[in-house]
Amino acid sequence: QVQLVESGGGSVQAGGSLRLSCAASGYRFQPYCMAWFRQAPGKGREGVARINSSGSLVYADSVKGRFTVSQDTAKNTLYLQMNNLKLEDTAMYYCATTRSICLGAVVPADTFFDYWGQGTQVTVSS
Repeated sequence: QVQLVESGGGSVQAGGSLRLSCAASGYRFQPYCMAWFRQAPGKGREGVARINSSGSLVYADSVKGRFTVSQDTAKNTLYLQMNNLKLEDTAMYYCATTRSICLGAVVPADTFFDYWGQGTQVTVSS
């Protein structure tokens, strides 16, 4: 049974940092694509970044230069380091995965992903 569990969310002041984790269990896909999405109240789900099993990375323009995705394959864990957080980064953050690689220079739509975590809340205040 595939399980994704996010953690690391919280409240932070603008300009601060947080690191989110997504612990995956119950599977070993190869190849795969994993991604971070976020959803602010009243808005649709937005792709933040994605990484393939090859290590290929793509970031949304809104987070380029501030967010960094990494993965620890030994721990089967995906990370999202978020620096210089802005008020507009406030959202519920989700990780997702699928059994194929992601193509292209943008994060695929959320419908591309088969498995999702429950989310972790990030709140940025002034």
